[in-house]
Amino acid sequence: MRIGFDAKRAFFNRSGLGNYSRDTISILSDYFPTNEHVLYSPNPQKSIPFKKSVNLTISGPNKFWHKKFPSLWRSYGLAEQLKEEKIELYHGLSNELPKGIENIHIPTVVTIHDIIFMRYPNFYNSTDRKIYQSKFVYAAEQATRVIAVSEQTKEDLIDFFRVPESKIDVVYQGCNPIYWNQITDNERMDTLGKYLVPEKFILYVGTVEERKNILNVIKALHKNKIHFPLVIIGKPTAYLSKVKAFVEYNRMDNIFFLQNVPTEDLPAFYQQAEIFVYPSLFEGFGIPILEALTSKTPVITSRGGCFAEAGGKSTIYIDPENIDELGDAIKIALNDSVLRDNMIIDGFIHAQQFRQEKIATNIMNVYEKIN
Repeated sequence: MRIGFDAKRAFFNRSGLGNYSRDTISILSDYFPTNEHVLYSPNPQKSIPFKKSVNLTISGPNKFWHKKFPSLWRSYGLAEQLKEEKIELYHGLSNELPKGIENIHIPTVVTIHDIIFMRYPNFYNSTDRKIYQSKFVYAAEQATRVIAVSEQTKEDLIDFFRVPESKIDVVYQGCNPIYWNQITDNERMDTLGKYLVPEKFILYVGTVEERKNILNVIKALHKNKIHFPLVIIGKPTAYLSKVKAFVEYNRMDNIFFLQNVPTEDLPAFYQQAEIFVYPSLFEGFGIPILEALTSKTPVITSRGGCFAEAGGKSTIYIDPENIDELGDAIKIALNDSVLRDNMIIDGFIHAQQFRQEKIATNIMNVYEKIN
């Protein structure tokens, strides 16, 4: 089968949607090598480095005006090119499909990661919300099948966009295979030494934005007098100034802010951390939770939503807006060694269902429903 992929974010996005795109392309090309995989990107000459197998082809704009305006090509010129290049199935990996896709009679799949902009509109400006809603609704209506990355996202698609349940397949995300490999103590120390962080710490990985709620972790540490270092790794937003203001006002000198940490260094942080905290208000899935579980690190995350799907039975779940509950959970996870051991063992067992071969098979099962 000749399969086309929307590869823009695989080429240019270093975080969530980019990771999903790169991982999906990689595992499908590895586990189903007889298929052809064509990656469509508006600027294929530039890319974040990632593994590209022999059964991958990269394709960009092929006409003068599309080359001149590549961003418009992706939305309005790509559909006809898919037909010209004899694509048999097209997969939009990041919530959208090109306009006119319904006119070329090619089966399509779109992955919808979340519709947080509908649940929490206050986190988005009105223009962005309108653009997202237009793109998501169009993609969900025109796609032959819709992949939701969690049961929570599936429910939201049904509730907010009235997508027929029969059209949706839940296929969980995995994480980069780099997290499955245990590294040596010396390797961990060498990596952490570059960042001047202490040997023992609590870890958070994710964008530093209001929805992710890292300030409440810091408030919980302060209020409960938990004098334990916290390492925060993630892209900053305007919310960071609010977080740092609290840290500085309360003279907390054991909070470490890091950004632009390359993926290859992250396993050292995950594997060295005493616990991983992820008090997000809402997610489509929560990949950092899975990254921690595969690293054999206990997790504290939010109650409700998709978090139990990612975290399993032995993660500690809290109300992310209850600072006392969050503080109590951190103290228990740091001090109860028996509980920690059980969390590590059960968490790693839970993570096995997100192995690459299982995810690749589940995605291919969706493709085979429509071919």
